Amino acid sequence: MTKSRKKTASDKAIDVSIVGGGPAGISALLWARKLGLRSLLIEREAELGGQLHSIFNPITDYPGRETRGGGEMLRHFKKSLGDAGRSIIFGSSVEKIDVQRRELCLASGRLIQAKAIILAMGVRRRRLNIPGESEFAGKGILTSGAKEQLSLKGKRVAIVGGGDAAFENALILSKAAKRVYLIHRRAEFRARPEFVSRVQNNKRIEIVNDSLVTSIAGDDRLRSICVKEKTSPAIRDLEVDALLIRIGVQPNSELARGKVTLDAAGYIIVDSRCQTSQPNLFAVGDIANPLSPTLATSAGTGASAAQSAVKLFSR
Repeated sequence: MTKSRKKTASDKAIDVSIVGGGPAGISALLWARKLGLRSLLIEREAELGGQLHSIFNPITDYPGRETRGGGEMLRHFKKSLGDAGRSIIFGSSVEKIDVQRRELCLASGRLIQAKAIILAMGVRRRRLNIPGESEFAGKGILTSGAKEQLSLKGKRVAIVGGGDAAFENALILSKAAKRVYLIHRRAEFRARPEFVSRVQNNKRIEIVNDSLVTSIAGDDRLRSICVKEKTSPAIRDLEVDALLIRIGVQPNSELARGKVTLDAAGYIIVDSRCQTSQPNLFAVGDIANPLSPTLATSAGTGASAAQSAVKLFSR
């Protein structure tokens, strides 16, 4: 049966529609309302927050606010929204964007047209895409080192990656785990020198360079991983109790592909006003900022896009 595609009277009166309810989208909604713009935010999940739900370590670098984790920060963000929180559609994903009409088509078939669109879909963690990765999700494959630290006391953990996140998690887990294997596909690392030095001097951490994890095995939960050296045919079956994958992120820009200009990695290219290659179509937060994917940047670009939008309407 074909879904009905209809537009309500209220949908026709929207100035700005915002796609994504992470920090950037929340900031854009807050500022759009502050500037008097009729706005609507569409969030595909049942609640706001985006990647804040994946932060379990203290947040100490957001100006003027320190929290014990993403959950606490989200509570402050929600509180700042006030009555703007009523302008949110939860549990609904956007299937298509009509750039020329500045129209969003939701999965329900509902059409939302606005004078401007702000894209704030964020990023997601990269996967290894190897056998066993999907099967053992939640059964030994970790979502966060900080969250799972205590449950891994005396156990063996493997971490895949060579950046700050991989090294920081290796240091966190080494406080409880009996052994931490840090596996990286190259000989050199992208992590900050201070992280590399601390890991290299930690007796509980073994660095496995120039190697790839090719498969994950187990029974009711993860028991081992297969590690292949890049410079030789040697293959090592490594017995571990848990695996953490930290090989970077990729932008959730599929919705914008073919609509606006993207860089080689799939990030949306914007100008100083957060405008994309299409007029009245903006992008904010991590999806448009591979250089500094931080809470401060996300909140700032959300505000900038709202300011840019209001100037368009005042011409």
